[in-house]
Amino acid sequence: MPKSFKYVPKSLVNQIMGFYGDAVGSGQIAAVAVVGECILSLDSSEAIVEALAIVRSFQPRFMSYTKVLDERNCILLAVEKWVFERDVDGGFLGEALAEKMIFPYIPLADKDYLHNQEIRLKKRLVQELLENLVLEFPELSYSLRIKPEYFMQEAMMNRARLFPPMVDNVLSFLHLETGNRSKDSVMNGYLKALKELKEEGLVESSEEGCVTISRDFVEKIQVKKTRFVNIFKTARRALFTSMLGTFSKTLGLVSQGKRTFPDLGRNLWSNSESIHQFEDSHKYLYIPTARGLFPLALKMDIEAFARKVLSKGKEPTIETRKIGGVLNDVYLLETFVNHKEEKIVVKRFKDWSSFKWFPINLWTLGTKTFAVLGNSRMERECAMNQLLREKGINVPEILFVSHAERLVFMEHVEGEKLHETIKRISGAAEDVEEDLSIIARVGATLAEVHSLGIVLGDTKPENIVVQEESRDIYLLDLEQASRKGDKVWDIAEFLYYSGHYFSPISGTRLAELTAKAFVKGYIGKHGDAGLVQRVGSPKYTKVFSLFTFPHIILAISKICRSEETAEN
Repeated sequence: MPKSFKYVPKSLVNQIMGFYGDAVGSGQIAAVAVVGECILSLDSSEAIVEALAIVRSFQPRFMSYTKVLDERNCILLAVEKWVFERDVDGGFLGEALAEKMIFPYIPLADKDYLHNQEIRLKKRLVQELLENLVLEFPELSYSLRIKPEYFMQEAMMNRARLFPPMVDNVLSFLHLETGNRSKDSVMNGYLKALKELKEEGLVESSEEGCVTISRDFVEKIQVKKTRFVNIFKTARRALFTSMLGTFSKTLGLVSQGKRTFPDLGRNLWSNSESIHQFEDSHKYLYIPTARGLFPLALKMDIEAFARKVLSKGKEPTIETRKIGGVLNDVYLLETFVNHKEEKIVVKRFKDWSSFKWFPINLWTLGTKTFAVLGNSRMERECAMNQLLREKGINVPEILFVSHAERLVFMEHVEGEKLHETIKRISGAAEDVEEDLSIIARVGATLAEVHSLGIVLGDTKPENIVVQEESRDIYLLDLEQASRKGDKVWDIAEFLYYSGHYFSPISGTRLAELTAKAFVKGYIGKHGDAGLVQRVGSPKYTKVFSLFTFPHIILAISKICRSEETAEN
């Protein structure tokens, strides 16, 4: 924090210290600081000066006084050291006193003690904010890039939301230019807290001055499910902050003798309206894409993206057409600049209404559940795409994400959808070896994905493309993918869903060849044969009996349960 208190008149400092000496005994004082909103307006004689003393062995535990010192209206708080440190470490009083260390303060006695308490508090607050990010973005949290400014802004905004009278002062502080001494001193505390958390393995340094959340911390929080704990902390914080804050405000109004209590009510309403003026703190959260980092808060529609990102400074010709999507809107965006064409797939993630998702969940009842909310599905799409790409699995490059608009812009992969390959096999009289080799490579690709601990969740052949030139296998539509899930479902959906392309009157030979090729590719790439065997369970066969003929399902399930499969 500020290394001197030149902004506080020496005469006022002496009177504050003298008052505390008389009230609690000078030998009992552990630390003293000028705190609160007055820090930004000490040059005004109208500003109410607020001071906090941390006292050893203070029997009342907490006291609040109003005095006129050096011709200034003052609110003088005193708290026992044990109580203050419990508030710093665990929010004993909902951080009603500890939060003074979140904002600028001017130490009058033992600045080292105050600085250490500040770092301890901010370290805990950063950890809580990291937990909230993991709970809010369970998949994306692995790859989020976080600017340190996020923690400062979010911590202040959270308190302003709980206690509206501080909104205007928080807004004024956040609007200060970088380089302002008060703002930089507050930010420095968060940087030191992040440094300690990095040494403890909770965060890691990343590009552009960002940090990322460590994998171990993400998985630990996902196991703990700390949402209800955090809600309790927020409720307790709101209660104590409101009680203490309103009490201090009331004392200030009485000491000034200039305002009436109805004014306080009007100010509360006015300040709560001002909350909407806060900038979205998500502007400090970034998603990595093939074209760099993009902030979560960035809003951009389809046409704006084409003109800003794809035009390369020139006016593009833009054509947009819908190419699919029952549960989502999917568009093909074609731009022409200098006679060069670029194709982009744009996916808009809508919330699935009960009308849309109820039949799906009814269809898979007891076997599979699906992510429903648009934000959740978009998060999975982005996070799993990034992870699979890093591990060498072919997926379309994500070019841009507009979290606010629920839009994902990605590379258009030219090639043949795998269901066309399977249709060709189903209608072939002979020579299907080349197409069957593609099926085997798909099985091997799925085994690689599973070896990473990832399940795709939706492995219909329509979601797989054989790239036109390289003939590489590309995986599309990752909105149901996750790090944990049912690998057997992935295998079962591919095999049984593929089965509905085979005619009921042409026998089962070609369907069996297709299933055998897939299983051979899956197990040959060190896939678990035990998972393949479980595909033959009624738990999975019943799901697909609605649209795949029974004798086809039976033939595929026999192959999965065969001794040959078990021996592999």
